[in-house]
Amino acid sequence: MATPAAAGPGAALPPGAARRDFYWLRSFIAGGIAGCCAKTTIAPLDRVKILLQAHNHHYKHLGVFSTLCAVPKKEGYLGLYKGNGAMMIRIFPYGAIQFMAFDQYKKVIKKQLGISGHVHQLMAGSMAGITAVICTYPLDMVRVRLAFQVKGEHKYMGIIHAFKMIYTKEGGFPGFYRGLMPTVVGMAPYAGFSFFTFGTLKSIGLAQAPNLLGRPSLDNPDVLVLKTHVNLLCGGIAGAIAQTISYPLDVTRRRMQLGAVLPDSDKCLTMVQTLKYVYQQHGIRRGLYRGLSLNYIRCIPSQAVAFTTYELMKQFLHLN
Repeated sequence: MATPAAAGPGAALPPGAARRDFYWLRSFIAGGIAGCCAKTTIAPLDRVKILLQAHNHHYKHLGVFSTLCAVPKKEGYLGLYKGNGAMMIRIFPYGAIQFMAFDQYKKVIKKQLGISGHVHQLMAGSMAGITAVICTYPLDMVRVRLAFQVKGEHKYMGIIHAFKMIYTKEGGFPGFYRGLMPTVVGMAPYAGFSFFTFGTLKSIGLAQAPNLLGRPSLDNPDVLVLKTHVNLLCGGIAGAIAQTISYPLDVTRRRMQLGAVLPDSDKCLTMVQTLKYVYQQHGIRRGLYRGLSLNYIRCIPSQAVAFTTYELMKQFLHLN
């Protein structure tokens, strides 16, 4: 009886082997595209949020919608997208790493720790968010500095110039990680509850009303996925819950990132110090939760678009 020939260098891969080999790459691309679509949707609101959180003196007396109207008058409509170039450079790897890491952490937690159900989604989401933040934090630092500038008062001429200035003026490489601790502390509950809430809503919806809320996946008819409008709704709810829990730490992070740009930077050197200072000076509603109404308006569509785009990209790139 003839024995099968050994697979040589030019031998064809078994069906599906190439897909398995590049699963991580396709997952990376899907997450990156999801992140870019989500952030482009809410870029103007993101700029206004940064201006309000850090009490920019040009807009500190205004509310959310007043600032949205005032920025185009003072800086033109492109002023609403200031810092968005740096955002796109950052958000593709951020989204890519976060979603890819989430899938990998889920498998590791389930296999190595024996933890399954919704708890492993909460843990995997937190770990994925922290991983993505640490990998892309310098880009976020530069983006915030550029977004905080107002026309006629530019300290940084662009992304590369901002990198050079922060490196030379603020202590070298550690200067890019100013405010990392509140970011990591805030990201753990934010990413964790985002993935946890979305995953929980998705599994409950498909279990309780599969015909009403679900449909067969485009790449694998045996897999049931949520319909697009249901995906958007679940993603929006997940974003709202996660933001409410982590918002004060987001305010702390922004003030620490802006550092020397703010006149009271010497009072915002550590996470605890910044939290105390903001609370003492501005209270809870006007300090720790300043701009939260805007954050709901931006985070709900952002998370809705992110999860929905990722679910669609999983089907297009055969990840199911």
